[in-house]
Amino acid sequence: MKLCALGAVFAGALAITPASAADTKPMPDNARVYFIWPADGQVIQGGKFWVRMGLSGAGIAPAGVEKENTGHHHLIVDVDLPAMDEPIPSDRNHLHYGRGQTEARLELPPGRHTLQMLLGDANHVPHKPPLFSKKITITVTP
Repeated sequence: MKLCALGAVFAGALAITPASAADTKPMPDNARVYFIWPADGQVIQGGKFWVRMGLSGAGIAPAGVEKENTGHHHLIVDVDLPAMDEPIPSDRNHLHYGRGQTEARLELPPGRHTLQMLLGDANHVPHKPPLFSKKITITVTP
């Protein structure tokens, strides 16, 4: 599977300590993360498309920036959510948008794929409680 995420920032640049994971701050009760596009069940021809990520009730801040009620997007592709008490992995299935991006260009091979978003704090650790979207399914056609 080839994933192309223009502007994706991978987590390797930040050192995460157990103390930073324990210091995760809660998000407002009304905060939610969601897909603007694509929609659940969307059929996408050609496999190259823009994912547009939404957040309400909270704000976006780049990785490394400690600011109350903020975080940044992570896109989970074709796997289940990671552990919620440690940094979100950084690999082809866990894409990081640590510069505060709210949209990304992806390229997926033909077939059925799942997408889910997970908001991470300044250290790429999910908030408590975690803030994640519904998992959606898309189909890529040649």
